[in-house]
Amino acid sequence: MKRKSEKFVFTAMFAALICVATMIIRVPSPMNGYVNFGDCFVLLAAWILGPVYGFAAGGLGSAMADLISGYVAYIPATFLIKGLMALAAAFVSRQMIKKVSDPVVGYAVGSLLAEIIMIAGYFLYAALIFGKGLAALLSVPGNIVQGLVGMSAGIVLIILLRQTGLFRQIPVYAEQIPRSHDERLT
Repeated sequence: MKRKSEKFVFTAMFAALICVATMIIRVPSPMNGYVNFGDCFVLLAAWILGPVYGFAAGGLGSAMADLISGYVAYIPATFLIKGLMALAAAFVSRQMIKKVSDPVVGYAVGSLLAEIIMIAGYFLYAALIFGKGLAALLSVPGNIVQGLVGMSAGIVLIILLRQTGLFRQIPVYAEQIPRSHDERLT
């Protein structure tokens, strides 16, 4: 019961961090606009909380940022896209970490897939729902920059957090590798 309560608390905390990082931390982009650090915290939520709670934190935090910022038309897409990013990052990173000796490689591969989901998701939403067709391609370069910033910042933060020893107290989903029956016997 205590573990589940902790998950809910961390999910709410990450949702709030994602919302704030999306709305407040803005860096001017060479692609006319700005990039934010929301994706960085979506990835961290996925890696630490796992696919289900990561989906909730990523989807809710990003959708709240859209609501508060006045981008109401994007709320359904953002909730689904950011949630799927977290789902993919959690699963893929964990599987990669099982197979490679360096966890950073697992985090990099998982975050790359997550950011591809983001780029493709917003393109499809603009093209199909907003009816922009191929004009939606104009948003792709800016989303690529956004994805690269999110990936880079997320990987740097997970490395720094790992080095602090914080994860000895907080279990990290992506690095909890289930042991096989044979390994438990030795």
